[in-house]
Amino acid sequence: MAKKSKRNSPKPNGNRAQRLAERREALERATAAPARPFEGFAAECDLVALREFVPSATTVLPLRDSTLRDSTLRDSTLRDSTRTVVLGTVLPGAAAGLVRESTGYVGLQLQGHTGDPAHDLACAIAWASTADPEKTLASVRAEDGDPGLADVIDPAATLDITVHNDFAWWIPEGVEPSAEERAAVQRAESVIRPSARLDGPTAAWWVDAGEKAYLRWVRPEEEDALMLALARVHARGSLTLGEGSRFAGSFRTLGLLVPVFDLDLERHPNEWVDAVLELDRELVDAIAVDAPLTPAERRSRDGLRGRQVTLRL
Repeated sequence: MAKKSKRNSPKPNGNRAQRLAERREALERATAAPARPFEGFAAECDLVALREFVPSATTVLPLRDSTLRDSTLRDSTLRDSTRTVVLGTVLPGAAAGLVRESTGYVGLQLQGHTGDPAHDLACAIAWASTADPEKTLASVRAEDGDPGLADVIDPAATLDITVHNDFAWWIPEGVEPSAEERAAVQRAESVIRPSARLDGPTAAWWVDAGEKAYLRWVRPEEEDALMLALARVHARGSLTLGEGSRFAGSFRTLGLLVPVFDLDLERHPNEWVDAVLELDRELVDAIAVDAPLTPAERRSRDGLRGRQVTLRL
């Protein structure tokens, strides 16, 4: 019998075996991850926006009170912690967390993740609440006994978000950055696009894309229900924000549907607020309709689905 070629047999500790193991682990994580990880949180739509497309923004997180934290976290990682924890869209090096003096920072846009953004955020918050100053958490791993996001922040709380058009917040006030830190900020700022969250509508985000502006509007409704509502509104010619706007399509991410509009760049972001609120009312009314789609509405639905894409983690 011919001998098996050693050349074709991966070593247990070889690179190929390691890559295969990592792929299997990633597939298992993706299969186990919830389709809508931030469901049940009042800030779900903004968390999705901060995770998926907002370039630079921060918000102080509404941590659970100490009594509740003591009763829900087995390892008591947050016990007696009074440290403020700030959520940022992305941290230096796309790290999961870092601590600067009396403030902890956690990021949503990560270099390495488990496939469940809510899990990653919860673990980073628990770490940032008690880690020593000047420490960095590069990434988190899924382990038994990890806290859930509802264990560490209040699900009923909304977020007071500060939008930045730079990454100066990476450098603590009064600290002279190193050459490496300055270079990191400059690299990040070289690709940033001016963004704004509209005052009033929930999770309606404007971005300056150069020749035109976009509005990305994260909606809280179940995807199929929202798609039917969009079809009803589109069929009667009302899927618009008025002059200077055009419905561009939609994308699916983290279990939610995000309609996108092209906008006239010359107008200030908040000049679109009234039109967004009016369209919001139309969509809510359309969602409440309990009747089959008309032939025109079915054609609109099919056309809208053809312009829909899915963002993957």
